[in-house]
Amino acid sequence: MTRPNILIFMPDQLRADALGAFGNPLAHTPNIDALAARGTRFTQFFANHPVCSPSRVNFMTGWYPHTQGHRTLTHLIGPEDPNLLKYLKDHGYHVAWAGARGDVFAPGVTEASTHFCGWTVKPQKGQMGMGPQYPEGSLEYHLFLHGLRSNQEQWIDFDEACLRTSLDWIQQSPSSPWCLWVPLIFPHLPFEVEPHWHRRFEGQEFPAPLPPRRDKPRFHQALRDAYCGDIPPDLWQAIIRIYYAMVSRVDDQLGRLMRALELTGQLDDTLVLFLTDHGEYLGDFGLVEKWPSGMDRCLLQNPVIFAGPGIADNRVADSFAEMVDILPTLLEIADIEPKHTHFGRSLVPVLKEPSLPHRDRAFSEGGFIRQETHLFERPTGEYQLKGDLQRNQPDLVGRAICLRNERYTYVHRLYDTDELYDRSRDPNEQFNLVSRPELEPIAQKLKNDILTWLLETADTIPWEPHPRFPPIKHGYRTDR
Repeated sequence: MTRPNILIFMPDQLRADALGAFGNPLAHTPNIDALAARGTRFTQFFANHPVCSPSRVNFMTGWYPHTQGHRTLTHLIGPEDPNLLKYLKDHGYHVAWAGARGDVFAPGVTEASTHFCGWTVKPQKGQMGMGPQYPEGSLEYHLFLHGLRSNQEQWIDFDEACLRTSLDWIQQSPSSPWCLWVPLIFPHLPFEVEPHWHRRFEGQEFPAPLPPRRDKPRFHQALRDAYCGDIPPDLWQAIIRIYYAMVSRVDDQLGRLMRALELTGQLDDTLVLFLTDHGEYLGDFGLVEKWPSGMDRCLLQNPVIFAGPGIADNRVADSFAEMVDILPTLLEIADIEPKHTHFGRSLVPVLKEPSLPHRDRAFSEGGFIRQETHLFERPTGEYQLKGDLQRNQPDLVGRAICLRNERYTYVHRLYDTDELYDRSRDPNEQFNLVSRPELEPIAQKLKNDILTWLLETADTIPWEPHPRFPPIKHGYRTDR
């Protein structure tokens, strides 16, 4: 079997509903839409965690965040942990990682898992970001709104340097099968972009964000009180326009990579995986950014697209899928047998015939227990209020587990009221029904399903056993 090249293109904090291929007529994403047209896209693919590092570790290992405690920004993939890139490298793939994001691998693991990681084109000094443009304490400051960059065609920031490095690498890629991981920062806030990306959306009125509700978790109101307050509709519109412009910039960068593959004759031999780590509130419920225990759909739905050799063209897979499914899928495509216990299910059958069932539910999780405040973020600047809120009121970021099945969404919260949504009537998960007595049997069944899932995924047993009763050669005498 000829093993394909693998291109993993991964924007950060991308909402699924900000793309044309996922049903948004106001989005300008022709290259992402074209990728979907030559591949299979998933409508019910969910991240297992709403924050960057845990989600990325999760898809690289096939472990749920709780399985080995990868639930923080600082517990990364260690030397003893299996990971997707190392599997590929150890089995004959030339592995490259464009850029130098340090939020996935612990020291030494990057070198063990890749042949190349870094830059051929570096970000330009002074072009990594604008910095705050509004006074500290203003609404714009707390909403991470920076605005439009200086009027030049293209800043060479992290993403553009990452993209140009990827283009250089593709031009001189090895003859052996290769894997190139392109993890971007856009459209992660702060909200800023070059003017020419913004012009398309000037004057565009977007649908208003979902309104705040009092029956949502307490962190919603706490964040609104600390950060936002009452936001004028025109300010939300300004933020949304910039976000969509940032997404258009990401789309153009994907298009440049696809053209490079075509010009070098590698397109037909390359599997392209498009995904993100998590989503963005973007005004929904009066919030921006994300939250470690946020289980809202806008944070967890992942706009996953597979395209390339053996993938069904222009098809839609409606079955549930999860981030843990990425590792076994890519390993099967690369003809590699995993040698560790994981919890993913290969998507290869669905990629050949998207109408096949895959999962009947999806799980997500996040948050902390009260004794873990030493692991909380300690940010400064625009993020400081968020960090202070977590440390001063740790119950607001208490652990949560979410189960989504064909009809219902259930969230079990350690220090807050549980949530139950009937998506057949409430697709945006706005109206919490957990207090309805007639729905108590459904809520209890879903809670039991969460308990079963935890029992099945709580830990992993090593594949190689330790010998029992080994000889002891130090500090032990048998002659007395």
